[in-house]
Amino acid sequence: MSDQSERGAEESGNRDTGTAAVVDIHQYRQSRDPLPVTFHRRELDAILWIYGRMVGEGAWRDYAIDHLKDKAVFSVFKRSGEYPLYRIEKDPKLAAKQGAFSVIGADGRILKRGHELKQVLKVFDRTLKLVD
Repeated sequence: MSDQSERGAEESGNRDTGTAAVVDIHQYRQSRDPLPVTFHRRELDAILWIYGRMVGEGAWRDYAIDHLKDKAVFSVFKRSGEYPLYRIEKDPKLAAKQGAFSVIGADGRILKRGHELKQVLKVFDRTLKLVD
């Protein structure tokens, strides 16, 4: 008789709604505090290769890397106390549209944007000009 009374109480909606469910701790932490966007190793290698070349030419002297929630930014400086000359940004939200990678000048203009970082970094390649 006690089985029927317990079942009747459960079916009528009197059971406790605060029951615990098993949740993966990794998914829970990621939903509460998502991981920041970062540059992958190959992307950072390509950026640092350009940086090293420009330091050798004397054009750049310092850099900063920021890993934010929505994008990763590699900033390039002539001097460490100034505004960045260029910002190389990775924004995954734009990957399906205009491309995740962009190079932004000191004035805020987007100099080049694309899906592949190496193509975007070609904005720093200098072409030789014939001088009379």
